[in-house]
Order: sequence, then C-alpha cells, then structure tokens
Amino acid sequence: MSIRPRRSVLYMPGSNQRALEKAKSLAADTVVLDLEDSVGPEKKVGAREQVVKAAASGGYGKRELIIRANSLDTSWGEADIQAIAGSRADGVCLPKVETAEQAQAALAIMSAAGAPNMPLWVMIETPLGVLNIQQIAAVDPRVEVIVMGTTDLAKELRVPHTPDRLGLQFALSACVLAARANGKEILDGVYLDLDDEAGFANACEQGRDLGFDGKTLIHPKQLASANNVFGPSKADIVRAEKIITAWQVAEAEGKGVVVVDGKLVEGMHVDEARRHLELAKIIAELHQA
Repeated sequence: MSIRPRRSVLYMPGSNQRALEKAKSLAADTVVLDLEDSVGPEKKVGAREQVVKAAASGGYGKRELIIRANSLDTSWGEADIQAIAGSRADGVCLPKVETAEQAQAALAIMSAAGAPNMPLWVMIETPLGVLNIQQIAAVDPRVEVIVMGTTDLAKELRVPHTPDRLGLQFALSACVLAARANGKEILDGVYLDLDDEAGFANACEQGRDLGFDGKTLIHPKQLASANNVFGPSKADIVRAEKIITAWQVAEAEGKGVVVVDGKLVEGMHVDEARRHLELAKIIAELHQA
C-alpha cells in the first residue's frame, strides 16, 4: 500500500529566505515553495535561484517538497520548470492548467531537462480547466496531484465566497470525480481569512466530506486544523483495528458475515481500515525529530 499524507500543503513565498528556513520546522506534510503569486515580477529570477538552492540544501526532513512554477504563458514559466526539474524537489506544481496539452508541454520540458519521472501537480483555477479536468487527469501517470485554485476560480465564475461554497460545488465535485477515476490525489483550495479559525475548521471538514485528501494553506497557523481534520482520528484508528481483527477472526472461522458495533463489514471496509492504519503510521513517522 503506497500512501503519502497530504493533509496540510503549505505555500511559502520563494523570495523570502526566512520563510524557506521556517518551513523546515513546521508540521506541514508538504511544503510548496512558490515562484508565482507570492513573488513580484522583479524578484522572479532571484526567487527561482533561491528555491532551487533551498531544495538542494535539504533540512526539510521527510516533508514533501514541491516548487510552484509560473505558468507557461509567462516569460518565466519554461525556465522555472527547467530549473525545478534539475533540482532536488519532489515535483513541479503548474498553475492555471486548462488543457491536457498544457500538462503535456510541462512534462516534455521536465523530461528534456533530465527529470522524466518527476511528478507534476496541476492547478485547476478556471472554468475551462474544470470542464477539461477528465482529459487533464488522464493525460499521463506523472500527473499525480490535482490542486484546486478556488480563489481564482470563484473570481472567474463570479460567485461569492460563502461558507457553503455553493457556487463552487459542481466544480469541486467534478474535479474530485476525475481524480478518483484516474487514481490521483486532490487538494482543496486555500482559506483566506486567517482570523476565522472556526470558519477554517468548517472549510476543512467540508473539503474532507467532499472527498479531498488535504488542504492547501497560506499560513502556518492553519496547520493544526488541517492535520486534525484530514488525518485519521483516534476513534478512526480504534475502529480500524476492530474491523481488521473481526475480519481476520471471521475468515479463520469460515464465516461470511462480519458485524462490528452493529454494522455490517465488507471487504471494502477492511481495505479502508488498513489504509487508515497505514496513514496513521506514516504520519507518526513523518514529523519525528
């Protein structure tokens, strides 16, 4: 069972050296060193050199390290991808992906730069990206993660940021369906109000209930809630252990029906229980000092 926790995926500005250092001590499953939104035009080239150096220097432990490039329709995008492909980062994050061809173009640059097996994360931030999500998700096995860019998507759709995210529901669910149909991971978009802790926790719960694997974050103060909501709880672990034990006993006794706490258990529940236990184990190892 190959599992990588991505409960909390924290963007850190690539032009801020202090932020890059701070990320080494934070409880984020994944750190995304950003060359796009958080970096001004005059700092793009310097930030690129800085994040590549940061990736090479190490110190991030077992955290996954991704670098977000500028889009390919900018003057920095291709050079960003080439530099990331030659770095020690775990993958490239490409913003504003609208077609499978754009993903293929990024993958071709990565391969030409000597990284034919490096994973690509694609950000879905526009209506066209949502409408083409099945083709994008299916284009290549190296497209491993889909990232929702809900801030830009809400703007493009002209829908307000409401707690229920009613105007985004179709887009979010369509992307989750495409991710699951193609064996990809998928991450929910950011929450912008840093002072609304209750609202953020609710947003995490909503994202989990929609099927997302984790949430992208803009500040370290959001880490605890994301990790708590998207990770298996103690109750989940206890129940998983009970399900597996009951299943093993039933198999040994030749029984075809298993009931745990009054609920029928089938093979799919056992698979999910095993996934919960494996995820809990990996999470425990991830942030060990």
